[in-house]
Amino acid sequence: MHDLSRAAIRAAFDRAARGYDEGAILQRTVADQLLARFEWLRARPSVILDLGTGTGYALPRLRKRFPQSMVMGCDVAPAMIRRARRRRGLWRTSPLFVADGERLPLARRGVDCIYSNLAFQWMDVSVAFPECLRLLRPGGFLTFSTFGPDTLKELRAAWAEVDDRPHVHRFTDMHDVGDALIEAGFADPVLDVEHYTLTYPHAVSALRDLKRIGAHNAYAGRFAGLTGKGRYRRFVEAYERQRRDGRLPVTYEVVYGQAWYPDAPRMVAGEVRVPIADLARRR
Repeated sequence: MHDLSRAAIRAAFDRAARGYDEGAILQRTVADQLLARFEWLRARPSVILDLGTGTGYALPRLRKRFPQSMVMGCDVAPAMIRRARRRRGLWRTSPLFVADGERLPLARRGVDCIYSNLAFQWMDVSVAFPECLRLLRPGGFLTFSTFGPDTLKELRAAWAEVDDRPHVHRFTDMHDVGDALIEAGFADPVLDVEHYTLTYPHAVSALRDLKRIGAHNAYAGRFAGLTGKGRYRRFVEAYERQRRDGRLPVTYEVVYGQAWYPDAPRMVAGEVRVPIADLARRR
């Protein structure tokens, strides 16, 4: 997403930090699903980076799952990191720092696992994925979630009846995410999709939840003025036509992904898997 404003993203999440945990129900659900996928692995990473840690929800859970590992957390928004530092005990056990996922201030080959929950949709993955690969050691892996194109489809459709401006972020298709992983140099990417639907009594509550979690329009060419009452009324009228069983839906398409450092032994489900090409070189 070359047309996203990094400054707008940082500012949105800075503003959202105080009330983020109250509205981040879906984010916690997806984080738990992503953490559960570690049960499929027999990896023992020494250093883990939580990329886009937000208020640090996953950090103590990663520490519990990997008690011998050093678990670090970073986020593009300074206010999010300040909130994460307030979590009980985190400032003692997990280094936390502010950083843009497209330009991470860490040494090459210094991380065994990168965990990232719902952060890559705010980055240009053609930049962020190579940056992640730069950090990984041989045998290391990236595990992540991001939003797919059906996310917020109801809001996008409602605004499309009002004007042709980009009011709602457009998210990357799973197949394009997979292509970006391969182009970055990752091996054996595995991706799958799940859909979640939240429902609301009225449009203002749906929009309020999006504001709480910092999900603002971050396009560099977005309309900078206020939305007029007439245009907002037309949006609400269009959105109301999607009401089902007395509630207004908001869909989230979540893409789960995992990929490995190329051409290196790695531990999966208790077995060491070594690429054939690597075996040939060893012979």
